Parts: sequence; C-alpha cells; structure tokens
Amino acid sequence: MIPKIIPGHSHTDDRGTLTFNNSFDTSEVKRIYTIENKDINFVRGWQGHKIEQRWFNATKGSFIIEILSITYFEDSNLDITPFKFILTAFNMDILHVPAGYLTSIQALENDSKLILMSDYMLGEINDEIRYPLNFLTKN
Repeated sequence: MIPKIIPGHSHTDDRGTLTFNNSFDTSEVKRIYTIENKDINFVRGWQGHKIEQRWFNATKGSFIIEILSITYFEDSNLDITPFKFILTAFNMDILHVPAGYLTSIQALENDSKLILMSDYMLGEINDEIRYPLNFLTKN
C-alpha cells in the first residue's frame, strides 16, 4: 500500500460553504490530535510507524507532507525521492499514510493547523520511529 489522497469536496451557495469527504471511512480511527508548527520554517520529521497508519487533514492553511518508506532509512538508499503531498484547508482532502512510512511536515502558511488520525490509541503499541531531519543530506 502507498500513501494516497482521499479527495474531499466543497459546496458553496448563498448560505456559505460546506466541505466534506464522503469517501473517507473513519471506522479504523481510534485517536485524533492536531499539529500546529511554530512557524513556516520549522519542519517536523522524520517520524512514523511500522504498524500504525495515519490520516492527515489540513483544517486551516496548508502543509507540505513528504513521505518515505521506513525501508528507505533502514537501507540508506539515498537515490529515492519522497512522495510529496500538499494539503490545504480549501476542501476536505484526507492523506492516508499506511503503516511502514515516515513523514516530514511543514506548514506553508502561518497559523496552519493539521488534524491527524491514528488507528491505535496512545500507548497501545510501542511503534514510533524517528530519524534526524537532516538524514537525507548526509553522505
């Protein structure tokens, strides 16, 4: 399985705007939290999970999320290019990151807010993996 966008939509009429994602099945979600980076220069990453999967949704502003397979880090294969996704609050696109991937998250606008959803409760498994942000620039 690879990371993918579950497209959302919006509808505007004389009453205002409604954003929705009728294709996103929330039955696996057990936990929800938010991230607000301190500024647009801060990059949160590389971190992820071998077992846990996550879903991302920008509720305010926009984010660039880069994603790499954990095997990339384990094999030190520096020829791989990360998946890159941009999420905006314009509609309710959901980025699904399956188990086995690490992410790097950067806000593209000040005061951006990202909702993350997970299929495991906090502390239910010990699955968090972290690598230094500069890992990609090492030779």
